[in-house]
Amino acid sequence: MLAGPLLAWRIGPIGQMGPDRALTTEAPGRAAGTDPHGSVNEGQRPDPLDFTAEELAELRRRFGVHGPQPKLAQLFTEGLDQLQPLRAHTLSRLEELRPVILSESRRQQINPMLVAAVLFDELQHAKPGEDTPLAAESGLFQTHGPAQLSIGELKKQGLLPDDPTPEQISAARLHLLDPERNVEVLVGKFARLSRVLNLPRHRLLMASRDPRDAKALATLAYLHNGKLDYPGRILRYMQNPELHGILYGTRRTPTSPLI
Repeated sequence: MLAGPLLAWRIGPIGQMGPDRALTTEAPGRAAGTDPHGSVNEGQRPDPLDFTAEELAELRRRFGVHGPQPKLAQLFTEGLDQLQPLRAHTLSRLEELRPVILSESRRQQINPMLVAAVLFDELQHAKPGEDTPLAAESGLFQTHGPAQLSIGELKKQGLLPDDPTPEQISAARLHLLDPERNVEVLVGKFARLSRVLNLPRHRLLMASRDPRDAKALATLAYLHNGKLDYPGRILRYMQNPELHGILYGTRRTPTSPLI
């Protein structure tokens, strides 16, 4: 058990946490759009991207996350998103991963749109050649595969010993380079973090249904990447019609003109 306050549905002592607590969304002092008792005013919803100073400090202390990437890097990222050939290739790769995204998300009660959004972002901004065994073995890259996961995540999930041999490290890298295995580890990562944060595990978190769910999803995205500007991008991708179409669209076999 980790000591100290824990960001679950609310920051507070471990013994006082439960799934009925809401993640805080207010700025220090008082939240915009709330009355003095903390309830949301009619017609207004808390911003799921509004982390309090206390929440940010706790997340940094516990998980090593930090602030946003530099503005220039953010502009570069946004520019890549506009390249249609790259986007089409990324969507094609997501289409291939659709079965494992849906099956693993269903098995571990994780929102598949969160998984798809993270995969889309990581695939879209992957470095050329980094998904090859030679590049992985070179030690130049610390994260591997479609979701950009490190072998440290395998240790946290109990899939790799804390003190692995060189042979086990090599096998772990190859494991992460396998796209389907990589997706399984990504979903496992979100399930692990959900347990650590004491988020609801009996249902899917839905950003459009509950501001608390949106805040929880933003937090999971933040902990995956570690950059403060990342959750906003992921929540936007989760609403993208193309990604929804890949996961839930109806597939029709082209009809022969002779029929």
